[in-house]
Amino acid sequence: MKSIITYFCLLLLLYTSSSVAQYKQNVVNKANMIQNSGGLVPLKRLDRHHIAVVTPFPNKYAHFVNMVGRYADVKSFDFNQYEEHTKYHNTIIVAGTREDFRNDLLLMVQQSMVHKKQVIIVRFENRKTTSSWSPGRLQGQFSELVYPEFNKEAQQYAAMSIFGGLAITQGQNKTEQTRLQYATESSCGVDLENMTKTIDAIATEAIQERATPGLVVMAVKNGQVIFDKAYGTHTYHGNEKTKTSDIFDLASVSKIAGTTPVVMHLQERDIINLDSTMGCYLGQAQETNKKNIPLRSVLLHEAGFIPFIPFYRNLKPGDLVHKQNTSHQIRVADNAYLRNGYYRDVMWPQMLQSAVKPTGNYVYSDVSMYVMKEIAERMISKPMEDYVQELLYRPIGMQTAGYNPRQRFAKGRIVPTQHDTVFRKELLQGYVHDEGAAMAGGVAGHAGLFGTANDLAIYGQLLLNRGEYGGIRYFRPETVDLFTSKQSSNSRRGLGFDRADPDKKKEYPSRLANEAVFGHTGYTGTCVWIDPKNQFVYIFLSNRVHPQVSTKLLDLNIRSRIQDVIYEFIKM
Repeated sequence: MKSIITYFCLLLLLYTSSSVAQYKQNVVNKANMIQNSGGLVPLKRLDRHHIAVVTPFPNKYAHFVNMVGRYADVKSFDFNQYEEHTKYHNTIIVAGTREDFRNDLLLMVQQSMVHKKQVIIVRFENRKTTSSWSPGRLQGQFSELVYPEFNKEAQQYAAMSIFGGLAITQGQNKTEQTRLQYATESSCGVDLENMTKTIDAIATEAIQERATPGLVVMAVKNGQVIFDKAYGTHTYHGNEKTKTSDIFDLASVSKIAGTTPVVMHLQERDIINLDSTMGCYLGQAQETNKKNIPLRSVLLHEAGFIPFIPFYRNLKPGDLVHKQNTSHQIRVADNAYLRNGYYRDVMWPQMLQSAVKPTGNYVYSDVSMYVMKEIAERMISKPMEDYVQELLYRPIGMQTAGYNPRQRFAKGRIVPTQHDTVFRKELLQGYVHDEGAAMAGGVAGHAGLFGTANDLAIYGQLLLNRGEYGGIRYFRPETVDLFTSKQSSNSRRGLGFDRADPDKKKEYPSRLANEAVFGHTGYTGTCVWIDPKNQFVYIFLSNRVHPQVSTKLLDLNIRSRIQDVIYEFIKM
């Protein structure tokens, strides 16, 4: 019966979905690609490019450098730093006007080509040109882009052109849009002024009612970021303003943006079979009541698992200490350390031995994604947090997405969550809010992922593109269709993914969401919803659990109301 349901669901989704990205370019891109040897531009897998941006005056070219930084982790230098500071980079972007370029710069570019580096020259010239600033007959990948103006918009458009955020339609070397485009004042295509006013009012209400101290809202339509704004502060009493580049605890969004893409990858390569059982992949499960539970039921929350195990309540004296020592090295907060091996020795066995009810009924359970992470790691022979970086995050440009962000980013860039008065007894900042995930070392199948709105926008667009982004295919279209479409006769769920509720009275995730919408929410006050029918991605990030857990974000319906505002304006 389930196979028949799956078949017809796939037929319906394939009928209503497009097999290609529906990018729409609302602006005239005046960039002209004079040379593009080896098809270097637009850049593809970003994990293979260590990028340096070289300009004569960084302040003068700030708009260019900042836009490049939306796509990739780059280092910026001025011309005087070229030779020494670019030696550890394999891709060099050199930008300047004719007046700014120094005579000796060509020699440095030629030397970079001798060193087998990939070089992209961007010239801003206030006149039409077809002449080349070629480095000569040196072999290697070299691209030269000319923009016939020099202003803020020209800098942004040139930068987007390099990464495929804008298609190059001028001249012989044309390109296609392959990545997100970031709207400028003249390119949005919606009534941005009135939409912003309406969203501002709802965001202000959320902060004034203490539903959350701060939030970020981002919206993507037809491959273009049309809204990206931060509100409020990190805490109610602090003065650290929330920024769009801030890193948030994504909570259960981890399920679809962390664990599920790894499972998708394993399933489409026949490394796992969703109709095989837990006992097939977990030797520890073979003598338990979970031996015969299919993976498909686990992903649908139909495995009969209990919803939640409060592991932190079972701690014994000496399990948690406030100073690190040789036997307590699992850091769960700034001043809290769990004893080594606690997840392996206590938590995982407790999950394996926990009660189960008959499969088939929908009961949302965090245990499901603990299980999928354990299975995935056994099949890939690598920690999931490392594998998902290699598989997805670094190649497509999700620069901050990952687990245990304090190991990679400054504390101040991460938005604090709850002041934990029970378990860790301190303010949590950069340590996962979910207690079980923290006790598992910060990495769990159901929680632990941190990231920015921009990271989720990239991931959302990848899913809208049905597995392709930046000119590279990461998942087969049918894999994305399978996991994101309705897969159960008992609930609205996809495989790992949540979906819009078919009962319109529930208005979930919002009043105007249609039956094709899929995504997930997070306990900390986050969500990402992807709408294939409207080619729309909606992201909302907040820390509504600060300083203590509050239901006001839900009571005031803040996330849904903002989503509906955007729907109303993009459909005008």
